[in-house]
Amino acid sequence: MKMKKMLASGLVLCISIQLLCACGKAEQNTAEKVHIGVTYYDQSDTFLGELLTDFKEQLKKCERDGLETSVIIQDAGGSQKTQNDQVKELIDAGCNVLCVNLVDRSDPSEIIDLAREYDVPIIFFNREPVAEDMMQWDKLYYVGAYARQSGQMQGELAADLIKADSRVDRNKDGRIQYVVLEGEPGHQDAIIRTETAVESLRENGIVLEKKGYQIANWNRAQAQNRMEQMISQYKNDIELVLANNDDMALGALDAYKKLNYTETNLPVVFGIDGTDVGLEAVAGQRLAGTVYNDKEGQAEAMAKLAEVLVTGGDIEEIGLTNERYCYLPYFKVTIDNVEEVLENNIR
Repeated sequence: MKMKKMLASGLVLCISIQLLCACGKAEQNTAEKVHIGVTYYDQSDTFLGELLTDFKEQLKKCERDGLETSVIIQDAGGSQKTQNDQVKELIDAGCNVLCVNLVDRSDPSEIIDLAREYDVPIIFFNREPVAEDMMQWDKLYYVGAYARQSGQMQGELAADLIKADSRVDRNKDGRIQYVVLEGEPGHQDAIIRTETAVESLRENGIVLEKKGYQIANWNRAQAQNRMEQMISQYKNDIELVLANNDDMALGALDAYKKLNYTETNLPVVFGIDGTDVGLEAVAGQRLAGTVYNDKEGQAEAMAKLAEVLVTGGDIEEIGLTNERYCYLPYFKVTIDNVEEVLENNIR
């Protein structure tokens, strides 16, 4: 009888150990599958399209023995309500981490509430939520860049060219007449890029005269239309165009081309982002310069952060600021270094 009790106890112990091992394996398997849901504000944004292409490539690099990655990407079409619904769909689809490029950076509360309810961490990217919203939950992160740095560098690029080439001041009045193509109404990055570019020019001793500005929503076609309006109003008085991104800078050039302006009558035009088409325009000396927004670095940071959040790796390796933010630096691109940048940018 005593032997039977011992055998029975041993059998229960073995079963218990097997069950524990099975649970451990199940938990491990769950943790080793990074299923990412991405929603971004508008598929027409060239920079975001390139960033997400790089992101998918970085996820492939994260894969190793025992680790799987998958990604679902959805376009919100400029609607915050649509994006809120997409987040619920992505969570229902089993995504265990979200990457969100907000339509409205001031209205993330519904998304945060959903993610918190299902315990799915969020990596916001490119469009930074306000600081107060980032404090709503301890599983919110941001990957992007400092908007102020991009504006400052754009202003420095323009100032350097104006000092080096007296032809920029075509009417020889000692002032540079300029216009601005701004990203979107009330958008933090757009406002900061514009303000700091102008501040940077003035800090570098350039006397400016503002002729006008137009909102073009980061869009090339809209920028062309808005630029045509300003050309109609100011004719040849425009000597400098500061655009908040490369697409709008190229839209400005499209306007001049459509109106049959000769090269000698064109203002100098600067963009921001270093998109593929933007870099090619710098190489062809159509854009005077751009400020490179490190999409490769941001994509890598997003992929590594997503992996760490799901698998429980060392988050300190990401190099976060204030435990939530990952900022990648900009750098300047001109005709002098654009070929090197293009070579390194080949996918």
